[in-house]
Amino acid sequence: MKHALILAGIILPLGLDTFALAAALGVAGIQAERRTRTSLILAAFEAGMPIVGFLVGGAIGHVLGYFAGWTAIAVLAIAGLLMLRPGEEEEEEARMMLLAKAQGLAIIDLGLAISLDELAIGFSLGLLGLPVVVVVVWLGIQAFVAAQLGMRLGARIGEELRERGERLAGVVLIGMAVILVVLKLINGL
Repeated sequence: MKHALILAGIILPLGLDTFALAAALGVAGIQAERRTRTSLILAAFEAGMPIVGFLVGGAIGHVLGYFAGWTAIAVLAIAGLLMLRPGEEEEEEARMMLLAKAQGLAIIDLGLAISLDELAIGFSLGLLGLPVVVVVVWLGIQAFVAAQLGMRLGARIGEELRERGERLAGVVLIGMAVILVVLKLINGL
């Protein structure tokens, strides 16, 4: 049960982040015929990067032993803080326009750039010992659904709401880190 709650606390903010990105793509004017392909690409990156992070986190977890749980908490908190930091709006807007029009190898580069928080989450999953197959399946599903919803609603909701969704995702990740600290202090994780 504890793992299910932790998993939900990790998947929710990533879904919000994916939604925010997809909404930005909708605002940027992604073509309707590209929505499914883009959703599949986002889902693949968002499900694939945690696998890399999981493998690295698992290897480091064996080395770090006792400190692995604390490291996972720190990584979650850092990922949340990075989501909260103000970005260069013009740079982000340009990146969204480029992603909306990207084809071929360019989309792989952009997919890697936008899925670094999933790498950090995967690192935490390895350290927390969560079941990677379940996590990857749920991350892929949420990424696809959130991307579809975000792109379809993007032009309607506007930039300000998209930014709020991104900040909410950061706050939820930080909240998860705080909850994990409390659990760790009370009865060990």
